[in-house]
Amino acid sequence: MGFTEKQETIVNSSWEAFKQNIPVYSVLFYTIILEKAPAAKDMFSFLKDSAGVPQDNPRLKAHAEKVFEMVHDSAVQLRANGEVTLTNATLGGVHVQKGVVGPHFEVVKEALLKTIKEVVGDKWSDELGTAWEIAYDGLANAIKKAMT
Repeated sequence: MGFTEKQETIVNSSWEAFKQNIPVYSVLFYTIILEKAPAAKDMFSFLKDSAGVPQDNPRLKAHAEKVFEMVHDSAVQLRANGEVTLTNATLGGVHVQKGVVGPHFEVVKEALLKTIKEVVGDKWSDELGTAWEIAYDGLANAIKKAMT
């Protein structure tokens, strides 16, 4: 069974909710990442020289928005095509250059899911989490494939 219309719909609606307060959710997303993997700080140019997660950094906000947007787009692609194709051919190389390895994808997935849970509040459900997880895994697998 492929990615369902309902899964795509719930990813779409929570993506729209995320976009309502990108600055706050971006900080939360990177805070969760650094709590789980403090050494990952050096992988992000906008975090390298800061004591923690900067509260008002346009590059941090833009990167978080791009990550969530790519996962959202993956949900759309999974529903339409049954697979995720990267629109940015350099994404695999960038991840290799930054030293990204398998466990990093799991940390980002956990941070993404915790952030979405915060975004939707009492509308959170296992079904919603599973939809985002499947979409993220599709994207992560496409990036891993491009890294080889």
